Amino acid sequence: QVQLVESGGGLVQAGGSLRLSCAASGRTFSSYAMGWFRQAPGKEREFVAGISWRGSRSYHVDPVKGRFTISRDLAENTVYLQMNSLKPEDTAVYYCAAKGTKLESVWSSRGAYDYWGKGTQVTVSS
Repeated sequence: QVQLVESGGGLVQAGGSLRLSCAASGRTFSSYAMGWFRQAPGKEREFVAGISWRGSRSYHVDPVKGRFTISRDLAENTVYLQMNSLKPEDTAVYYCAAKGTKLESVWSSRGAYDYWGKGTQVTVSS
């Protein structure tokens, strides 16, 4: 079992920055690829960014590419999402997720992930 707890969300003006953290506990964190998803009101939960279990590979969807950066600290059992140049359309609940794997790859499908956090709210005002 892996427990995931997100933090770092909040209210920010358009153009501002936030850094989300996802602290993991339980089984060996390094054996898990990680992902960040978000869900806006009335919309489906969507993939935002993912990182491989060793951290050598990452992927960001086009709407956030160049503005968001996913990273992980294996020693701290934490994955981050640095969000810059935030836009009102980035407003959502952000979730981190973990997928048990030894493959050095990134997964974008919700169904691929084994564990989920409870989410943290990000609100961007215009």
